[in-house]
Amino acid sequence: MSVLPDLLRRRHAAADGLYRDLVVLLDEQQLRARLPGVRSSPVRTHFWCVVGARESYVRAARAGGWQGFASSLADDHDPAAVRAALERTGTLVAEWLGGLADDDESGIEWALHLLEHETQHHGQLIRYLYGVPLPIPRSWVEQYALDEA
Repeated sequence: MSVLPDLLRRRHAAADGLYRDLVVLLDEQQLRARLPGVRSSPVRTHFWCVVGARESYVRAARAGGWQGFASSLADDHDPAAVRAALERTGTLVAEWLGGLADDDESGIEWALHLLEHETQHHGQLIRYLYGVPLPIPRSWVEQYALDEA
């Protein structure tokens, strides 16, 4: 039994589910939204980065070292394209983690880096949920004990 890889698969699936729960609620205008009154990127940029990190970290793990960052998510604000990219890369990561062995220290390290990256974007997006504001999915309320008001 591969305890750590199984745990990483479950935690990534949970993080991925939170993204999917959020993006299904967003329209093009909301994907373009920035935090008011402060320097910030559009909401969509967070998804661009998540997609790129998934692709780049899996590529690095398979190659045995960093190969550079690239995101296949085009520079558009189409909600369907964002949803499709998250779904595709969620599957990519799940398949990669499915082949991870307990003794693959490098792969586990890349998986942990990726999970940290995903969680960092969750925290950043919470600011957008309140600051823009954006609709708050029930799963986010439950996972992060968010105030719904």
